[in-house]
Amino acid sequence: LTISDTYIIDSFPVPLCHNIRISRSRIVQGAEYRGYCASKRSWFYGYKVHMIVTKEGIPVEYTFTPGSYHDMQGLRGMPLNLPEGSTLYADAAYTDYTTEEMLADDGIRLLASRKANSKRPHETWVEYLISIQRKRIEVSFSDIAKYLPKTIHAVTEKGFLIKLIAFIWGYTLDRMLKL
Repeated sequence: LTISDTYIIDSFPVPLCHNIRISRSRIVQGAEYRGYCASKRSWFYGYKVHMIVTKEGIPVEYTFTPGSYHDMQGLRGMPLNLPEGSTLYADAAYTDYTTEEMLADDGIRLLASRKANSKRPHETWVEYLISIQRKRIEVSFSDIAKYLPKTIHAVTEKGFLIKLIAFIWGYTLDRMLKL
């Protein structure tokens, strides 16, 4: 689904259970599922959903990783079937010069917000453009959170992921019908 030349990437946590119940979780086991969400300043046990959306907020690609995985691992795990000449906006977690150069070779421009001590800082107007574009994905994540129930009842890991995919597809269809 390539309907734009502007895309935004980010990730959001989907907890499997409350922290106090981690030892009793039968869906998944392991320390790699325990992640930290900096924006919420809290720990969670579950998955991260890495998603690329268009500037209209329509998800075009997504992948799941255990909660402790870095955002760059999620980006590297995506096939990135974006059209040549497209721009991918990201937050500072996606600052990796090697990946930027690899994507540039494929004709995709990765504009990640830079950290304060960056060796390749962006100009002020570029940082402002990135922050404006990134608001769309935060709205998309809050809309998806409205679709998700408080808890997703599943007995197996596969069942949990299927239900999560169904919620993402439901949101995608809803966004496409509103165009």
